[in-house]
Amino acid sequence: MAEGIKINRQRLLARLDALSSIGRNDEGGIDRQLGSLPDEEARAWLTQCWQESLGLTVETDGIANLWGKQAGKDGKRPIVLGSHHDTVPNGGKYDGALGVLLGTEVLQTLQEQQVELAHPLWLLSFTGEEPNDFSVSTLGSKVIAGRLTADDVRKMKHRKTGESLPDALKRLGGDIDKVDAARLGTDALAAFLECHIEQGRVLYDEQHAVAAVSCITGIYREVITVCGEANHAGTTQPKDRRDALAAAAEVVLAAEAIMKDPAFAGVSVTIGRLTLTPNASNIIPGNVVMTFDMRTADAELRQKALALWQGKLRDISSRRAVNIQREMNLDQPEKKMDDMVIQALEDAASANGQEPEALVSMAGHDAANMARVTKAGMLFVQTINGYSHCPQEEAAADAIEIAANTMLEAVRILDRRLDAYDS
Repeated sequence: MAEGIKINRQRLLARLDALSSIGRNDEGGIDRQLGSLPDEEARAWLTQCWQESLGLTVETDGIANLWGKQAGKDGKRPIVLGSHHDTVPNGGKYDGALGVLLGTEVLQTLQEQQVELAHPLWLLSFTGEEPNDFSVSTLGSKVIAGRLTADDVRKMKHRKTGESLPDALKRLGGDIDKVDAARLGTDALAAFLECHIEQGRVLYDEQHAVAAVSCITGIYREVITVCGEANHAGTTQPKDRRDALAAAAEVVLAAEAIMKDPAFAGVSVTIGRLTLTPNASNIIPGNVVMTFDMRTADAELRQKALALWQGKLRDISSRRAVNIQREMNLDQPEKKMDDMVIQALEDAASANGQEPEALVSMAGHDAANMARVTKAGMLFVQTINGYSHCPQEEAAADAIEIAANTMLEAVRILDRRLDAYDS
């Protein structure tokens, strides 16, 4: 077995630049959302790359996940490397794309160095990881994990154009009649590894290049409606006002107070989308609708925070004489990454001169769904200044190179350990 092999840094960076040109807008960001023309173009680019440079068999499953497959090795289950190629609107060049292309580089390096693994090594680029106008995120991995079915997909439409998701999938090479067949059993894969930028600044502040991910956060969301009373802005006295927006302002601050409370370290709380009615300059707001997002990898802490949240809303409702309604629309539990994969990533980081470290991911990722069907793990790469989901998003070339070599070594370590584990 070859020792001390390294990835081709310039090739990886050149591919990142090439893929980032697909969907680039005038502001320097990238628009490559699910079902868009740049989405189609990126798939064609990846297919050509995998076929011509790596000699892989490229397949598109029913939900339009793109697979690059090596020939089988005595019936062994594959180790899969991947992420996603779609972006948020006006997004950056690294989120998702880095994981796909880093996996590509790892596989090509192993081929060139004639390193024989016990398991086949496959590549995967997921469909629609980012939130999009079909109102779904981590679409491809949700189907693989059995969290969405063909019947669910048939109901989805683009909220601007009205195009059905099945029609969009057809354009992308998918097939609604084969969506359910894309679900994987728990014995289909040996492991799944995803490299991703951190999207925060823990590694940047520490000046560490990489870290394994120990757990992917749980996400809890609810829609909150504050019902007050619309009335004249000039003639309604303070004692008679039931101002929904003033009450909503207290709701926002109450959410922020939870996150600032030292007792809830590790809990992130955000009030997002907010609309008010009637939204006129001379009318007291009568109704406000907002979203509440809570994230933590600690299930017990989440329940304590939600209990506190309920008490805060009751207090605001009583003092402000408004009615506050709550409707939960997402309760996604935290997902721990596999111990064997974490250890392989940490050992590989050490072999590349890095201090072993494990972080909780406070963003959702496809790996959380993949953990339902196989041993799954993630490698974080330092994000400069913590920027993500914006054109300023960047990972330094040195950190990318370290991450790629760490993933290369992790694959070799994991391949050996899985082989011994399965024997």
